Amino acid sequence: MPWLASGDAQALLLTVKLAATTTVILVAVCLPLAWLLVRRDSRGRSLIQSLVMLPLVLPPTVLGYYLLVAFSPAHPPGSLLARLFDQQLAFSFTGILIGSLIYSLPFAFRPLEAALQQSGPALDEAGRVLGFPGWYRFLFIVIPGIRPALVSAALLCFAHTLGEFGVVLMIGGNIPGETRVLSVALFEHVEQMNYQAANRLALTMMAIAVITVLLSQWSGRRHDRF
Repeated sequence: MPWLASGDAQALLLTVKLAATTTVILVAVCLPLAWLLVRRDSRGRSLIQSLVMLPLVLPPTVLGYYLLVAFSPAHPPGSLLARLFDQQLAFSFTGILIGSLIYSLPFAFRPLEAALQQSGPALDEAGRVLGFPGWYRFLFIVIPGIRPALVSAALLCFAHTLGEFGVVLMIGGNIPGETRVLSVALFEHVEQMNYQAANRLALTMMAIAVITVLLSQWSGRRHDRF
């Protein structure tokens, strides 16, 4: 008998796909955004930081509800986004991906911003003294210099997305193969009093979380060694 039923295995693959896609996009966006905020002491810096950190204090169901309203074709944002993505975003993978990007944004942005504030200017100045152009300093000096923070941000974002529930449920519902992620599948098993399947899913999610933490610690120790 397999550890996970076919429907739960499908939910696992969908969850990993969602977490991996969210992580890649957020790291790619947050790196230049955090570097821009660190380098420029602009008046809008505090406002941008506050907006980025807002999902930390908003209840997931509240965020999910307003995103669901925004995705509705009956409202201007929803109709515009539907034309942009060529599909209705509510109850779709694209919809829960957008929700995950917003909800996990602080978990990718904050570690990167802190690392860039601590060592980024010094690394950039060292590259400037050596005569390297700005893009080269950022790609080949600053980013390698904050690699532990980069790995931690990616792993933290990945692990956080794996456990998302309220936002995903509000936006995507429970559609197998499309929006039924592990947390939703676990909730469904508990509702049906199928505790054996729920326990297997919970143990699977816990194992992934432990592995993620161990990878983060290993990466930090390896960087310190070199």
